Amino acid sequence: MTVFRLGRANKLWWQLLRQEMPRQALAIWRTRDLVAIAMVCVLVAFLSSWPWLVEPNLRPGVAAPADTWAPKAATVVDNDALEQRRTQLGNRSHVQVVDQGLSLELQQRLDRQLRQLERLAPAAQGRVAPFDLTPQEEVWLNDLSPGPRRQWQRALHGAAERMLSQGLVASLASSQLEQAARLQLASLGEPARSLGAKLLANSFQGRSNLRIDAALSQQLIEEALTQQGLPLIHVKKGDLITRRGEPISPQSFDVLDYFGLVNRRPLVRAWLFHFSEALAVSGVMVLLIRRWRASLEPRQALLALAMLLVVQGLKLALGAAVNPLAVLVAPTLLVAQGLGTASGLAWLAAASLLWPVPYEAMSESRLLIASAVAAVAAILAGRQRSRAQLLQLAVLLPAGALVVQWLLLQSTVLTGRSLGVPNSVAELLGEAVLVGGLLMAGLLLAPLVESSFGLLTRARLLELADHERPLLRRLSCEAAGTFEHTLMICGLAEEGARAIHADVDLIRTGALYHDVGKMHAPQWFIENQADGVNPHEALDDPYASAAILQAHVDEGLKLAKRYHLPRPLADFIPEHQGTLKMGYFLHQARERDPDFDESRFRYRGPTPRSRETGILMLADGCEAALRSLPPDTSKAQASEMVRRIVDARQRDGQLAASGLSRGELELLIQAFVAVWKRMRHRRIPYPIPAKKGYSA
Repeated sequence: MTVFRLGRANKLWWQLLRQEMPRQALAIWRTRDLVAIAMVCVLVAFLSSWPWLVEPNLRPGVAAPADTWAPKAATVVDNDALEQRRTQLGNRSHVQVVDQGLSLELQQRLDRQLRQLERLAPAAQGRVAPFDLTPQEEVWLNDLSPGPRRQWQRALHGAAERMLSQGLVASLASSQLEQAARLQLASLGEPARSLGAKLLANSFQGRSNLRIDAALSQQLIEEALTQQGLPLIHVKKGDLITRRGEPISPQSFDVLDYFGLVNRRPLVRAWLFHFSEALAVSGVMVLLIRRWRASLEPRQALLALAMLLVVQGLKLALGAAVNPLAVLVAPTLLVAQGLGTASGLAWLAAASLLWPVPYEAMSESRLLIASAVAAVAAILAGRQRSRAQLLQLAVLLPAGALVVQWLLLQSTVLTGRSLGVPNSVAELLGEAVLVGGLLMAGLLLAPLVESSFGLLTRARLLELADHERPLLRRLSCEAAGTFEHTLMICGLAEEGARAIHADVDLIRTGALYHDVGKMHAPQWFIENQADGVNPHEALDDPYASAAILQAHVDEGLKLAKRYHLPRPLADFIPEHQGTLKMGYFLHQARERDPDFDESRFRYRGPTPRSRETGILMLADGCEAALRSLPPDTSKAQASEMVRRIVDARQRDGQLAASGLSRGELELLIQAFVAVWKRMRHRRIPYPIPAKKGYSA
């Protein structure tokens, strides 16, 4: 009985593994790519586990691991209260000293005004004085000879030096400043004294030559603290310091630190545990993304890991002040938009699990709200088909988070329980604006990220499917028959993709570009031979003709690289032919030489590695056959012919790596025939009126 149960469990396990394995062939990663991804995973793990290497095992705000009692009576300095006092004193305890550089600038300003007064002369009417002069001052200034003028200027400089040495305050009233200048010029008579006082007041008004001295200010603060007395915590033996599960207060932390109960040594075991946990989470995230996106390129995996690394660094740098909405929503939206909803959710799960600071230090409710909003972003991102819809999403997501947090804030007001959300509507609005700004910035940078990392979003697929794109425009002009053939295949492939829930946008765009290589020599392909002349007949060389057919794949890949087509679209060019036989020329070669090399009459592949390229291969093979059927062909006959083509591809091993199941192949057959029926619908004959004759 036990053996039977074990065998059944083993069978169920292998069935589960088969269901969870990627249905498509995985993209090949080189050894150096794997090493680079592993190194970034290690960096993420190291950054996520950093606090357990350098920070104490206990911190204010962290839940106490156990009940702790004071082993003896003690008096402990309250560092939190001391820091608060120091901050309060620092705001109003500034020591200012005279800055010689500022004093020199003010003296130079005085010299400029003295020179301006010297230029005033009776003949120079209309000159503007630096300040208003009385008639007596004007007469005295005009009659002043050079010798007395120099004595007066020396007196002004001496008064200015004395005033600057005492220090000037910018907020001093003009009248007070002029009065101080008159006192400094008491040895002068009138009007020299009044004129000099006005000049000094005008030069120094609204200006200061003082600066704050940080060292002297700190010394003053410490002296004030000493006079007030240090804030102390009095502890008796047996007093309860912390209760298990409750946050540690700053005062409790000071008492624990005083008794040596705070361990500041590296917690090696805890660090190893968290390092291993973060490394495993990062690795599983990459595996999950690759499971749901078999064509994942190494640079795309590195992008997801790099964003996780940046987010972990922000969490570590900001600590409990980090905003979960800001660090989770925007990256999740970008990953989901470029790699799919499942990949976005996998990234979100990793970023939410790897949190270097404890949840109690910030708020579980804020983290849950941020994770929920980011999950909604990941789900909706895969359905957005234009930049405008993504822009709407960037506005609606912060608005939704704002409403949810506002409702929680109202609940807090009514119940009196703190749920960890911001305490005011202004803070909520600021957070929403921050998240919205980050989402907008992400949308602006999205095209650059898409082109740099080969991401293929819905919006980019629709942009590339525009028939006015340069490459498609060239195809329609230089190989018109091929372009019409492409449009026919698009109809078949799209219907087939809808039937099995494949990626319709991807297969539509890929089908448009799959035959662009025929532009290098369009006349060698039958759909472009409008005059009925086939150059292969004149060539009469099956090997050369086979090389021409293979060249349309090679040239197509070159064009894809030149026009910067994303990798998933470029894959349609070789994979829609796979390693199929070039039947007509293979038959010619066999008739001429039974010992011929068959490999020279097969495309070089690879065979389809996704459901979408597999669908296109079948649509390409069935399109010409369906069009060649006579008008009286029944649906059953058309289905049988399509099934023969599909079975031939399957027996030839072309669909082995595509991930298409037998049931999906049956659905494709039905979809292709349904499109054929729509193409072959009956038309009502319209009567054509006879031409009327007119007399000359």
